[in-house]
Amino acid sequence: MKKDGILTWVELSQSALVNNIKTLARLASGRMMAVSVKANAYGHGLPEIVGLLKDRDEVAYLSVHSLEEAVACRQSGWKKKIMVLGPLPLADTAAVTEFELEPVIFTREALAALGRISDKSKKKIRTHLKLETGTHRQGITEKELPVFAALYKKYPYLGKPLGASMHFANIEDTTVHEYAEYQLKNFNRLVKMMAGLGIKPKIRHTASSAALILFDHTRFELVRPGIAVYGHWPSKETYLSYRLEGGANNIFRPVLAWKTSVTQIKDVPADSFIGYGCTYRTTSPTRLAVLPLGYYDGYDRALSNRAYVLIKGRRAPVRGRVCMNLMMVDITDIRGVRLENEVTLIGRDGSEKISAEQLADWQGTINYEVLSHISQALSRNVVK
Repeated sequence: MKKDGILTWVELSQSALVNNIKTLARLASGRMMAVSVKANAYGHGLPEIVGLLKDRDEVAYLSVHSLEEAVACRQSGWKKKIMVLGPLPLADTAAVTEFELEPVIFTREALAALGRISDKSKKKIRTHLKLETGTHRQGITEKELPVFAALYKKYPYLGKPLGASMHFANIEDTTVHEYAEYQLKNFNRLVKMMAGLGIKPKIRHTASSAALILFDHTRFELVRPGIAVYGHWPSKETYLSYRLEGGANNIFRPVLAWKTSVTQIKDVPADSFIGYGCTYRTTSPTRLAVLPLGYYDGYDRALSNRAYVLIKGRRAPVRGRVCMNLMMVDITDIRGVRLENEVTLIGRDGSEKISAEQLADWQGTINYEVLSHISQALSRNVVK
């Protein structure tokens, strides 16, 4: 769905998003769901995704990484709960009450700052504690927990933590989940310790997309799906584990398609170099299409001379290096290509398709990175 004056754009399928939310809600079996919209909703466009989610009864929370993302959710019309998983600037902790946010806490300095605000404003602040179970990123260790318990008692308006959370280190990276089970055992032990310290949480949340899909005993009272919301499996290993346990195929549908346009067509003689660095040389007369995007827009330079795009349902190989704002593809064998014809970078064209996973394989990375690197400046169009 191309708009006038737009050469490169992203299409978002509302029906695919609804399908994925319903699938995840079924897997969650009545637990509350916090949908992750961090990193510009995994590249899909935060305002657009919030607009599609705000009336979904299955979604109780949005989860974000930063205060800025939380504010953007409010500005996009989200009136329900927001959980902030990343660090809060200590100078801006007052925004927690202003925008009615639920921060996930992992430093005593942040908790103390919130305690002072709650006492001053006489307003209760709902907080969640992030527990260190073996990822060694953000998280509170067993040794530190008594300090946090003391802070809750010092600032009575804080009450007790509403939630306790953790992140799995490698639940997506393997079909053998011994380390995930080890982490879950640590989490349960630390939650029990919290109860002994008088700060027992009401809500426990550990389940990312992979954990939600694979393990019922990770779901607790709330689940936090991310990439599966957008129709992508967290990894090949997650997909394999699910299928080996008898899970159904095709339960998710990709929400995003990425399109651009042909902006120049040119004929190049044999033995001509194409693009910067002279990395590709033609072996016969070649017809090229120049496309108006490059690595600035999120189409990675590693795709140079490796990937292909789709034009008129045919594969057009990338020739030469992907530039900052331009790239070239070979259309020698594709008849009838015209100026401003549609080009598919991610998505389906006829019987052919290109997935975010295919681009990730070419780049030597993961689908998360491919999607989240799509430029925020590009137009996002909801297809109903």
